[in-house]
Amino acid sequence: MNFTPAGDAPERRVHSPDHPRLDLAVIAEMVESGARVLDVGCGDGSLLQLLAQKKGVDGRGVELSQRGVNECVAKGLSVIQGDADTDLADYPDDGFDYVILSQTLQATRRPRAALANMLRIGRRAIVSFPNFGYWRVRVQLGLTGRMPVTGHLLYHWHDTPNIHLCTIRDFVELVGELGAHIERGVALDRAGAPIRFNAPWWIWNLFGEQAVFLLERGGKKP
Repeated sequence: MNFTPAGDAPERRVHSPDHPRLDLAVIAEMVESGARVLDVGCGDGSLLQLLAQKKGVDGRGVELSQRGVNECVAKGLSVIQGDADTDLADYPDDGFDYVILSQTLQATRRPRAALANMLRIGRRAIVSFPNFGYWRVRVQLGLTGRMPVTGHLLYHWHDTPNIHLCTIRDFVELVGELGAHIERGVALDRAGAPIRFNAPWWIWNLFGEQAVFLLERGGKKP
């Protein structure tokens, strides 16, 4: 596989102030200025706010938690309450230039369906996720026999919103099954630095703590 360079409901965006979102700048760089953007699972609106400031996008958001929606509205962002698993089916084809799902794919009940809807709604889709194939995750699981807790997998197994964890290899295979094309891909190490783009896939899968992919529907399989 080759890569191109690069009760309130529970919060789905899995991060904390102690673990800043290193993927946001990468995502913002992938988005064209002035684009129509739908951010699914937009959390507190940090990405939408960044895209508005840096790229002047026409941004919309969908967020599961009422708290997240309230925070977004307080920032002047156009966000509604909704669920990636059920509400994306109601959006029309080609309604946006980009549909973004950042650090949320692993918290969806039907990730394949969510990704398929994203590729239908937008000309392009951007997905970021924690890599369960990362070497520290493998070491924790192998040596301790317990589910790993890392900077991007912050929760213990019994209270985590993450229900469909995957590796970079798993994700790339799913993209191929959907007949989509990987336009760009970036794997980030623990420090947030990109792994060189021409590294073999297993290097990305082993040393990438998280990954960001820019997808286009149709075209050749990755």
